[in-house]
Amino acid sequence: MKSAVRRIKRAPRRPRTAAFTLAEVLAALLFMAIVIPVAVEAMHIASRAGIVAARKSEAARVAVRVLNENIVTTNWNQSVQSGTLAEGIRQFRWTLHNDPWTQDPYQNAMRQLSVEVAFTAQGQDYAVRMSTLVDSSVLTNTP
Repeated sequence: MKSAVRRIKRAPRRPRTAAFTLAEVLAALLFMAIVIPVAVEAMHIASRAGIVAARKSEAARVAVRVLNENIVTTNWNQSVQSGTLAEGIRQFRWTLHNDPWTQDPYQNAMRQLSVEVAFTAQGQDYAVRMSTLVDSSVLTNTP
């Protein structure tokens, strides 16, 4: 006798759909909650660094201009001078100091001119300082 083997038809299997578990979604949200504020702060710091670098460049141009004007006009014989100059649309405060150069082997023939240019960028104060040497004997020997 033949054994009757009954074949049962099974329903075709549905392919498994890809999905995230609740734990995976929560882990991704936690990761984003940590990374996004850090990335935003990094962008803020990079923006401030760019602005400060641009303003320092402008302040350096102002410092060179003040030094050159005072050397050419020989208007540096006062010990301290100050003023305000515009570079583009910004105002820069400057202070010029005239000090003896301490390493001068010719008994105070050389003077050190130093200019400090101050500016504000994003609510903080910054300054650029430049110095040069001038021969003070030029002032006394001019007719």
